Amino acid sequence: MPVLAAWPPSMQSVFWTTRKRVMKPADRKDSWLDWVKKIHAIAGTGQHFAASEFDRERYDELNDIATMMLAQLADSTPQAIKGLFTDHGEGYSTPKVEVRGAVFDGESDRILLVQEKADGLWCLPGGFTEVGLSPRQNIIKEIREEAGIDVTVGRLFALKHKIRHNYTPDVRDFYKLFLLCEDPRGDVPIAGMETSDARYFPIDALPPLSEGRTIADDIHLAVRHRDEPTLACYVD
Repeated sequence: MPVLAAWPPSMQSVFWTTRKRVMKPADRKDSWLDWVKKIHAIAGTGQHFAASEFDRERYDELNDIATMMLAQLADSTPQAIKGLFTDHGEGYSTPKVEVRGAVFDGESDRILLVQEKADGLWCLPGGFTEVGLSPRQNIIKEIREEAGIDVTVGRLFALKHKIRHNYTPDVRDFYKLFLLCEDPRGDVPIAGMETSDARYFPIDALPPLSEGRTIADDIHLAVRHRDEPTLACYVD
């Protein structure tokens, strides 16, 4: 593999031997990805807080190795991986935060989903949180932009650590916040700039999901919390 060409032969051998041992079962692949992400985060934090140039060089080297390993796991390139971490090494490395909103069509068993232009698949409306906005403000903004409706926000029903569930694997670390929302005016959803379509679907007839963003468990969990208002928030 060209991204490993700069590694010493002994290091390449260790990498491939370990990769073969750990990556065959899906659960072990997820563990391997989790370990590499932690190393990458430690390197980024160390780059920022390094007390000497010697320490800085060691963390730079560790970061380069972790970046190449993430690229291998993602079938990507180190340059592409670096583009996902624009603030890497500029402070304490923390997970990214994403919000998703569950909006039901009145009392029916239909839930609002949006079709992503990026992959043509469907998900709960939402996205990255923005600086200066609360989770409530963020999901109101996201649903307005992606589905053209103004919602009121009820309560948080789940806080998930992405890697601990069956989402499409991601080289970045995420906390996913899920909030129950309502459309008090009953507006008809319309697609926004980042979506191709927005509509309500019956719970038992969901379209193909964009599983890096939403999995069926998220939707069924939303139904449970809608139907059981006293149910405690799910927290990883």
